[in-house]
Amino acid sequence: MKKNLLMFVLGAAVIIALDQITKSAVMARFSLHETLEIIPGLFNLVYVMNPGAAFGFLADASPTFRYIFFIGVTILAAGLIVYYLVKSNPRNLMLAGSLTLIFGGAVGNLIDRIRFGAVVDFLDVYLGASHWPAFNVADSAITVGAILMIWEMLRNRKSQPTSPT
Repeated sequence: MKKNLLMFVLGAAVIIALDQITKSAVMARFSLHETLEIIPGLFNLVYVMNPGAAFGFLADASPTFRYIFFIGVTILAAGLIVYYLVKSNPRNLMLAGSLTLIFGGAVGNLIDRIRFGAVVDFLDVYLGASHWPAFNVADSAITVGAILMIWEMLRNRKSQPTSPT
């Protein structure tokens, strides 16, 4: 368990550091809403501040409500992740890795919410005029972690014998 906890802390620290370093670099080199085309028709770097969550969820809510809501939900989720990690099978490295990614990403975005009241996003993926909402390293870690967790849950579900009814 100690080894998993150490890997969790180190992994989350790396994700948080990468997230904050990349956001700082974008903020230092771009003006708000500035865009740099990287791959025409597919990928840009863009500096935006997202006051809401994924797909602009709660972006129109009052700033005070958003601040309290997002910080509270993130702290609750981080606590649940640590609890789940401690209670899980220490040999399940896929689960530990997915929890590490989700936790690191959540804390990376939490830092932005505390500092700015919004999250710095800068990765803009699109096809023609259809844009995916801008995202960041933390969002990527959360997404990959969630996919790995779902995959692991489905894999474990298939390997468990079904009981007769």
